[in-house]
Amino acid sequence: MQSQTFVFFGMMGSGKGTQVKLLAEFLNNKDGKETVYAYPGAEYRKLIEGKSYAASLIKDSLNRGELQPDFLSNAIFTNILLPRLSPEKHLIADGYPRTLAQAEAFEKMMFFFRRENIKIIYLEIGREEAMKRNLLRGRADDTEEGLARRFDEYVKNVMPAMEYFKRKPNYQILSINGEQNIEEVHKDIIRGLGF
Repeated sequence: MQSQTFVFFGMMGSGKGTQVKLLAEFLNNKDGKETVYAYPGAEYRKLIEGKSYAASLIKDSLNRGELQPDFLSNAIFTNILLPRLSPEKHLIADGYPRTLAQAEAFEKMMFFFRRENIKIIYLEIGREEAMKRNLLRGRADDTEEGLARRFDEYVKNVMPAMEYFKRKPNYQILSINGEQNIEEVHKDIIRGLGF
């Protein structure tokens, strides 16, 4: 099987992290190839733990429920790919791109790395279900007010980033009902990808 590229989209609480792990396991069992998991969120968390000036600025914007600046997310994503991505590896992007500018940068990166036939997996869940799931997680920053702000940011910025790829010949978008149980969502993803 040729190496493939997958991009996950979905509101907080849509189960992206879980489905990414299941897809990576599935791919590994299928062909034994390594999967590069590109998740800028983990890198942002590492940055925040530091005591740098940048860390304080990132924390500040996170507390206001804002997305991080495009240049920073682009740099973090690029830095994940540069040492690790090669033609024989699969790539799964999670939490990036999250704005129109990032979608454009992502397209250029994929062109540079000669990645084709990119599959976008959109886990659709309603706002009510997302709110319920996030409040159950019990994270300190998951207040109703904070979540409402993040949902608004998602609709305003992330959805247009995904829409950008609808007009691109090299991209295929799969919409999956994310409100089903974990196993059903996974089955729908595998079926939709044609495995």
